[in-house]
Amino acid sequence: MCLGIPGRILSLDGAELPSGRVDFGGVVKVICLAFVPEAVVGDWVVVHAGFAITRLDPAAAEATLAYLSALGETP
Repeated sequence: MCLGIPGRILSLDGAELPSGRVDFGGVVKVICLAFVPEAVVGDWVVVHAGFAITRLDPAAAEATLAYLSALGETP
């Protein structure tokens, strides 16, 4: 089973591949944003294996994080 985790984009880098710093509840990782070129700072994205695969509306992101928290999977 694959799991995509929602994260909020904190900053963008446009070096060779589009990437950005993404916050996952306090854990910040550099994520490839090539599949979501329309994403901007503040957007929520679903991330799998280091790649943002889609944008997500804030309500859906919050609901997913609440569900994962209830399962004990997030801080």
